[in-house]
Amino acid sequence: MVEWLAMSDRYADLAAADLPLAALFAGWAMADEVQRRIAADGMDDLRFADGLVFQHLVGGPIAIGELGERMGVTQQAASKSVADLERRGYVERRPDPDDARARRVALTARGEGAIEAARVHRAAISAELAERLGPRSVEGARRLLLDVIADLGADTAVRNRRVRPPQ
Repeated sequence: MVEWLAMSDRYADLAAADLPLAALFAGWAMADEVQRRIAADGMDDLRFADGLVFQHLVGGPIAIGELGERMGVTQQAASKSVADLERRGYVERRPDPDDARARRVALTARGEGAIEAARVHRAAISAELAERLGPRSVEGARRLLLDVIADLGADTAVRNRRVRPPQ
């Protein structure tokens, strides 16, 4: 966003935005709309960054050390994120069935509800865009972006639920 602001004169006309910026800003706009709708559902404390943790918990409970490794952060950073999400009721720590000393992080019903709400709202936004812009245009844009993801080698991270913000 800093680059966009610094180059605002050049991009005053949105049509001049190149593909990477157009994709980035479209993604941000849709993510903001999903967040707005989730907040209206009563989860106004949910943040976009929480999804970076949730993606690793969808498959079931994992140890904090493994969570940190998957997220590419220290165990301490992962623990801090978990503590915050736990305080807000989205995750809980459970005993590890294989190691009585260890704890595993799991989504709570509220966490599962947040994931489901995001899925529902993303689907609704896609349908609304298809209605306004045409289903062929929306499907073409979706396929183009999936091709870009694959072409740039990011498809493995998406498939393995290891998506991280750019470094």
